Amino acid sequence: MVFRLGDAPHAFTGVRLWQELGLPAELLEFKPVDYGWELRLPRPSVHRMEYLFDIADLGMRTDPTNPRTVDGAFGHHSWLPLPGYVEPAWLTVPPIPSTLTPFTAESPVGPVTAQVWAPEGIAPTFELPLLLAHDGPEFAAYAGLAQYAGAMVAQSTLPPFRLALIEPTARNLWYAANPQYADALTQYVLPAVETSYRSRRPVIMGASLGALAALHAEWQHPGTFAGLFLQSGSFFTPGTDPQESRFEFYAEVTGFVEQVLTATTAPSTPPVGMTAGTTEENVHNNRVMAARLAELGLEVTLDETPDMHNFTAWRDVLHPDLTDLLAQTWGGADGTGAGRVGGTGA
Repeated sequence: MVFRLGDAPHAFTGVRLWQELGLPAELLEFKPVDYGWELRLPRPSVHRMEYLFDIADLGMRTDPTNPRTVDGAFGHHSWLPLPGYVEPAWLTVPPIPSTLTPFTAESPVGPVTAQVWAPEGIAPTFELPLLLAHDGPEFAAYAGLAQYAGAMVAQSTLPPFRLALIEPTARNLWYAANPQYADALTQYVLPAVETSYRSRRPVIMGASLGALAALHAEWQHPGTFAGLFLQSGSFFTPGTDPQESRFEFYAEVTGFVEQVLTATTAPSTPPVGMTAGTTEENVHNNRVMAARLAELGLEVTLDETPDMHNFTAWRDVLHPDLTDLLAQTWGGADGTGAGRVGGTGA
């Protein structure tokens, strides 16, 4: 891979590549050349790569020679597709007509806001399956979650369902294995949603700390959720994640993870779908967690995808991985009978 930046007079004093791959710093310094700056790297073991140019005295910038950019929770990035990368086909499927309704539930941690996506024309009193999404508005904005829902229903891959996009007011505090948030979610938010929208026992999904919070809520309140979809979960342990020790709620996270890893029985056994990037920092602790949950009797699939810790990576495996879990939990497009649609996982 070759990265270039034009600067013939060498007005910049240095250029470095920012990337998620954890490459050694000495490999990321651009070298001065006649036309400006150049960096050559061996091809990384991912199928797409997000990056920025860190220009001395100017800070982080997207690549001015690359028209491909993507938004995410941490800003605007340049990205490159590598040979073999294909975007999800459902991105081009016209979704069903739908509505997006603001929703607020009062709870001991304060107001919890959400947006409820639903197929247009279905009354709130009509029972439908329910999917809760931590970081829901970001998942909708950066991972196309509402588009995914509309496309899956439009193609009759999944039955009509509702999607509650939960927005955290204090994300790190709420999602870091916080018992008060688990209580608020299961005892206040979910009942309030189910009062307004007739629902079956829901599936919950989340990524990073949102995945940890989903597992923690089910662990604290067994039987609340019919399934868990956990992406790049922040399942930190002191042995595998000492680099996270400065995180303000590190003790709470590692304490809960230790509780799960040393448990002799699981409080409940919902099916669990997990995904993680093959080279991302969280992949090892996700492997450990997946193996442990399976040992405790849960049906677990872990799909490792050749990408990193970002919303596009999580988007690209919604189908088939989330589809598989929802089809297993809810049944087919007609809502009857459980079954799995074809997909990856190990």
